[in-house]
Amino acid sequence: MKHDLKRGALLLASATFFVAALNALQKLTGTRLPALEIIFFRNLFSLPFVLLIASRTGIVLRTHHFGGHLIRSVVGLISMIMVVITVTRLPLAEQQVLSYTQPLFLVLLSIPLLQERPSLQRWIAVLIGFSGVVVVALGKGLLNTNATSVSTIIYLLALAQGAVGALTTMQIRQLSATEASTTISLWQAILMTVMTAAPLPFIWITPGWQDGLCLVVVGAFAGIAQVLQTEAFASAQVSAIGPFAYTGLLWAALIGWLGFGEIPSSAMAAGAVLIIGSGVWMLRHDRASKARAAVVATVEAAEGS
Repeated sequence: MKHDLKRGALLLASATFFVAALNALQKLTGTRLPALEIIFFRNLFSLPFVLLIASRTGIVLRTHHFGGHLIRSVVGLISMIMVVITVTRLPLAEQQVLSYTQPLFLVLLSIPLLQERPSLQRWIAVLIGFSGVVVVALGKGLLNTNATSVSTIIYLLALAQGAVGALTTMQIRQLSATEASTTISLWQAILMTVMTAAPLPFIWITPGWQDGLCLVVVGAFAGIAQVLQTEAFASAQVSAIGPFAYTGLLWAALIGWLGFGEIPSSAMAAGAVLIIGSGVWMLRHDRASKARAAVVATVEAAEGS
């Protein structure tokens, strides 16, 4: 694979901008429209971009694991609903920080679901990451008895979204063993569009022209983000450009400040450093482990020849 670090990093940072921007639009429309209606339009208008990606290698819908795609789409839909609810009620930067707990939950879920044994470094990273969550919670007073039940529930929901996001990532890994990434993306877009279309007659609220425009842009931004992310990971190694995914916090903080007057607290900043630091540590640790494994394989091959 061609490895162009600069191009991959730029593309991934650009993808995180569009994700932050679409979350801001979901925040705007989420106060007036049902979450499922927003998600329907997000998937519907992102589908052309998914088809564009798939057309480069051939559009393939044939699958022997339709059940796996269905489960993955259901879990992904739950994750999207959580995102819409939390971005509507939390500052953009805080919701973004809590979503970065996904790699931490991925480590925890790998134990019962994949029978993996995380290394000591991974356990240390998990502890550091979740200490960052505690710092954010302390800054909002969520661990005190004075905290309102609504704010506590929303923060817990944002944290749970990290766990659900980790589960979807794990399902994608399992499907990737036999399915092309474009096939997974296509089935996700199609199934999520169908699943969210079914309840529309019962929850439909006709959007005004401004909300309608926002919904179209949300779907377009979701599709653009997916194209950029796909190109980024095709340009460079995931372990090398992975840390640039955290630029999403900068975009979220900037958009939250300029668009909604949200000023991140010092506790949120400190928690973000711990959570993001733990994620970067795991990425670097994975890269070093793969490098050592490659060296060992090379030595063993040389000795066997």
